Amino acid sequence: MPYSEITAGSIFYTVGRGPTEEQRSEGRPVLILVHGAGGNHLQWPAELRRLPEATVYALDLPGHGRSGGQGRDTIAGYAEAIVGFLDALGIERAVVVGHSMGGAIALTLALDFADRMAGLVLIATGARLRVAPVILEGMRSDFEGSVELITRFAWSSEASPALIELGRRALLETGPDVLLGDLNVCDRFDVMERLGGIEIPALVIVGTADQLTPPKYARFLAEHIPNAQLVLIEGAGHMVMLERPAEIAGAVREFLE
Repeated sequence: MPYSEITAGSIFYTVGRGPTEEQRSEGRPVLILVHGAGGNHLQWPAELRRLPEATVYALDLPGHGRSGGQGRDTIAGYAEAIVGFLDALGIERAVVVGHSMGGAIALTLALDFADRMAGLVLIATGARLRVAPVILEGMRSDFEGSVELITRFAWSSEASPALIELGRRALLETGPDVLLGDLNVCDRFDVMERLGGIEIPALVIVGTADQLTPPKYARFLAEHIPNAQLVLIEGAGHMVMLERPAEIAGAVREFLE
């Protein structure tokens, strides 16, 4: 299966082209993978980035990873960047898969740019994403300590130490300015009263051991988005797609079918 690394404007992305051109013309789905705060496209496991049933784009948001520009100061700003990405690639409609902050971006796209959305996959996220004040304050005074605190809550007890360490290093490499900016936009995000306006099919996924966006957040999404289904991944934490990649890929595959 062809797999490429490309830049569209200032946005870096990878693309795994599963279906043939003929299959895509018959309506095979296009997936856009949108990572969380302080992340990049490598927060998505290969099982999703190379899903054979779809054409899958995994991008680095502006100011993140290998993308240029600056991080945005609102979730709406990030959503507009995704629309610009779709325009640059000539993609009319896509299924947007968002993790954590990426889920907030996906929800905003579904509400404000519904004509560009074919479906919605929300992983470890919520309709409101308040951030603990101790983390926001710590970002300014003790960046490494705050990263340690986030790392402690982001993974389940079942996650491998090697995987946890990779996640910790990735946050440190992101740097305090980008990570704090993302946490601030998450803290201001709230669409709890708007979920009833989402008309596209939605899949909501959460690990039962998620301490950052606990299962009650996912249940609220599934109960208030009219055409939503909920999948619980037993024992997984906030980084559920990296802890349990095969189960996440399987759930997304069933949703696409």
